[in-house]
Amino acid sequence: MSTNAVLALQKITGKKLSVGNFLWSIRMCDQKPQSELAKELGISVQYLSDLEKGRRLLSPKKAKAFAEILGYLPEQFIELAVRDMLARDGIHMTVQLKSAA
Repeated sequence: MSTNAVLALQKITGKKLSVGNFLWSIRMCDQKPQSELAKELGISVQYLSDLEKGRRLLSPKKAKAFAEILGYLPEQFIELAVRDMLARDGIHMTVQLKSAA
């Protein structure tokens, strides 16, 4: 995801970009209720709500699966998942992933 896209999403949500607010942004743009997106992702509505509100984190493996289901680059979701984990642990670092193909 480009830096401009990240900044735009951060401005819209008013928060640092995370998997949760990225999912929220996707859901809002697609005009879907949580129940519909949760069903697509194969998770409960409560789990999606917890992700969107930052109460739960997503593993890199699950982030990859979500990206593939939604048609996004896995690197985008995995990078956000790792950033979320670092932020939770108070580690102030930037992560940038690229495919090892």
